[in-house]
Amino acid sequence: MLKYCVRCVMPHTKPDLHIDEEGICNACRSIEKRKEVDWDQRHQELLTVLEKYRKNGTNWDCIVPVSGGKDSTYQVIRMLQLGLNPLCVTSTTCDLSEIGRKNIENIKKLGVDYVEFSPNPLVRAKLNKIGLVEVGDISWPEHVGIFTIPVRAAVQYNVPFIVWGENPQNEYGGPAAASDNNTLTRRWLEEFGGLLGMRVADLTESYGIEARHLLPYQYPSDEELQRVGVTGLFLGHYLPWDGLSNALIAQANGFVTFDQPVEGSMVNYENLDNHQTGIHDYFKYLKFGFSRATDIACLHVRRNRITRQDAIEIVKTRDGKFPWTYLGKPIEKILEPLDMSVDEFIKICDKFTNKKIFKKDASGSLIKDKYGNLEKINYDNA
Repeated sequence: MLKYCVRCVMPHTKPDLHIDEEGICNACRSIEKRKEVDWDQRHQELLTVLEKYRKNGTNWDCIVPVSGGKDSTYQVIRMLQLGLNPLCVTSTTCDLSEIGRKNIENIKKLGVDYVEFSPNPLVRAKLNKIGLVEVGDISWPEHVGIFTIPVRAAVQYNVPFIVWGENPQNEYGGPAAASDNNTLTRRWLEEFGGLLGMRVADLTESYGIEARHLLPYQYPSDEELQRVGVTGLFLGHYLPWDGLSNALIAQANGFVTFDQPVEGSMVNYENLDNHQTGIHDYFKYLKFGFSRATDIACLHVRRNRITRQDAIEIVKTRDGKFPWTYLGKPIEKILEPLDMSVDEFIKICDKFTNKKIFKKDASGSLIKDKYGNLEKINYDNA
C-alpha cells in the first residue's frame, strides 16, 4: 500500500520524503515554517549579500543559470530590479522546444548579457540513452549540465557568485541538513546535481566515451573553484518562492505559456523547454508512483489554492499517463536521436516499474489500459 501525506497527496515513496507521526510530510511542514519567517529581514540579508559581490562595472556581478522557464525568468527580473548586472548562462536542453526557444530569446530582451552552451548533440544522445537504460532517466546529462555548466562559466569568466532559484530540498522536501543549506557548495552540487549514482568517470570506463567529450558534465577542480571563490545562494531562501506567482510575473514580462495543460501535468506554464521531459516525468511515476501533476497539485494544496480532494481527482486524471506526446511532439520523434523504437522503450519502462505499487492481473503481469496506462493500487490512504 502507498501511504500518503494527509495534508497533501504526496506518497511515502518519494525519495527523502518523511511523513511524521501526525501523517504530515516534511514538505508541508516546510511550508508551515514559512509563516514564521521574517521576510523583510531575509530581504535585507539578501541585499547585504548582493552588495558584497557587486562589481561596480568591472565584471558581471553574478551568474544566473537560466533555462528560459518561468523561474529563471523570474530570477533575472529580480536581479535586474535589485540593480545587478547578471551574466545569464544556459546549458541547452536535450530536445529544445519551439516555445523554449521563444522564452530564451525573451530573457535576452529583458536586457542582459547572455551565454548559451550547446553540448555535442551526438554525445548527448548517447548519454540520453545510457541514462534511460542504466538509471531510468533520459534527462541525466541535462540534469548534470544545468549544474556543471554555470559553475564552469563562473570559473571561466571569473564571476564567483551564482544566483540559483530554489533549493529543491526545501521546497519539495528532503534531508533536514539540505533544507537548511542556503549556500552553494561543491558537496551540494555532487549530492543533488542529478548524478543518480552514475559517475561521469563511469561513462569512459564502461561505455568508451572519451573524456574530452565529457568536459561539459564535469565540475572544475577544487583548486579552480577556490581560486575564483565560486559560491552561490538560493533566491528562494530570501524571497517567498512560489511557482504560480513566478509564472505570473514572468508572463507580465513576455514569458510565453503552452496553449493547454502540458501532457502529464495540470498547468500550462511549467516544463516547456524540452520534449524529453514527458519521458523523464513518466519514469518518476513508474519508480515512485507520482509525477508532475502530483508535484504541482501538492504545491497548490499547501498554499490553500485547491483542496486535497481536488488534488486527488486531478492526480487520477492527469498524472503518470504514457508519454505518447510531449508539447505535441510524438514519442517516436523524441526517441529517434536515441535510435530506439517505442517497443524497446516500453521494455525499459517495464524494467524500471515498481510492481508493488501498480495493479496486476492474476498471473502477476501489470494491467495496462488500451493507451498503455497503469493504475496505482491506491490513490489515498483509505
